Amino acid sequence: VQLQASGGGLVQTGGSLRLSCVASGRTISDYAVGWFRQAPGKEREFVAANRWRSSSTVYAEALKGRFTISRDNARNTVYLQMNSLKPEDTAVYYCAAKRGMIVSAMSQYDQYDYWGQGTQVTVSS
Repeated sequence: VQLQASGGGLVQTGGSLRLSCVASGRTISDYAVGWFRQAPGKEREFVAANRWRSSSTVYAEALKGRFTISRDNARNTVYLQMNSLKPEDTAVYYCAAKRGMIVSAMSQYDQYDYWGQGTQVTVSS
């Protein structure tokens, strides 16, 4: 599976962005897809993940209510809608995928097999 993340950019505090993760090579309906982010000097951090087969969705607790993950299997695409953005949301955002992942593992970045290249999100104060 090849993943292509896009949709990042520069936005003011309180603004919104929608990131897209387009998969190729395999249909993503059999895959869990997650979003992670990494700010300079910090560890990679879990954001959200979705597994279509069981309609399972997991969010980082601190981001619930502002971020929403969704997917369009017909387009082989997973989205991350980010609202009410804050300067601390500034990071490179990555999408990742793994086939047949259990729900309890979806927040662990080392469990994913495939990664996109990342897209920069910068939130200005």
